[in-house]
Amino acid sequence: MFYKAEYFILEDRILEDYFMEVDGGKIVGFSKKVPDSYEDLGEIVAPGLVDTHIHGYHGKDIMNAEKGALNVISKGLLECGVTSFLPTTLTDSKERTDAACKVVGEEYKDVEGAKVRGIFLEGPFFTEKYKGAQNPAYMSDPKIEYLKEWKDLSDGLVNKIAIAPERDGAIDFIKEANAMGVRVALGHSDASYDQAVEAVEAGANIFVHTYNGMSGLHHREPGMVGAAMNTDAISELICDGHHVNPHAANILMNAKGRDHIALITDCMSAGGMADGDYMLGDFPVKVEKGTARLKDSGSLAGSILKLKDAIKNVVDWDIADVFEAVQMASLVPAKSVGIDDVCGKLKEGYAADFIVLDYDMNLEKTFLNGKLVYSK
Repeated sequence: MFYKAEYFILEDRILEDYFMEVDGGKIVGFSKKVPDSYEDLGEIVAPGLVDTHIHGYHGKDIMNAEKGALNVISKGLLECGVTSFLPTTLTDSKERTDAACKVVGEEYKDVEGAKVRGIFLEGPFFTEKYKGAQNPAYMSDPKIEYLKEWKDLSDGLVNKIAIAPERDGAIDFIKEANAMGVRVALGHSDASYDQAVEAVEAGANIFVHTYNGMSGLHHREPGMVGAAMNTDAISELICDGHHVNPHAANILMNAKGRDHIALITDCMSAGGMADGDYMLGDFPVKVEKGTARLKDSGSLAGSILKLKDAIKNVVDWDIADVFEAVQMASLVPAKSVGIDDVCGKLKEGYAADFIVLDYDMNLEKTFLNGKLVYSK
């Protein structure tokens, strides 16, 4: 099967007026030669988006360990342009985290939508001061034994965990986690600049939803935000217009380079649902006016952002061009957890997981293994 588009966005360039050949669900190659028959997809074809930080969608939450919920999330994400994702846990009891990892490990091979490329454990090794919508009752110093158990329970899927670098034993934990093939992210932390940099030097390579849930930038103590800006670790960023002011997002992008920014959603179960009352872990949440907020404090509680809207936002805000926006939501997040060998780019030999965008960055279609799975 051949597909034509006005533009194909590859990992290092944009092809204009090319044809993409797909066979057996994989990309065979790109050519200017006009085939005998082809399907014209329209304006822009980009790689399927990769969400490496997402807790739920369509009323389902990974932490509930509900059988069948992973598939509901997986199918729902196709309408967001996401073809690969990391189901994400949050700070909770050891037993509930065990259960969540086990269910994902049992069901990930059978999902019908976006492909499960790992598991992100957001917690529980955080700092109470920047707990956000995470329960401090379950926070503790990092325990490598727990991580080993979670990785085993998940059929080896756990490939990313977030910790606060000021917790006792953090540096040793980072090194041991890396040795297990688990990437370490830094977040929900009151760490000093020096503590955060030490963690990066030890092997941590991601900052969790940068700006949110971390010590801020001050000219006498640059904090976690300063460390995010001044190291080569990849910075997650929630670009829904609520979590981070667009100017602040632009400052971070300029400081790090857009090739070190991973657009993520941090979406909770209310994603794709109507406004109303929901739960995030143990906490009641109110969803209205484009945000999810804790009922008791009004603090942001994850998001209801769709990744397709994040790439549209950064282009509309004039802080990234189309090429940069797409890479920040596909290749960069894939690289951050070492899965760019299977997703995040349009390339010969890769699965034909791709999306079709119009010139206004609206999602028109999503393809999985060369088959149309969502149409606007």
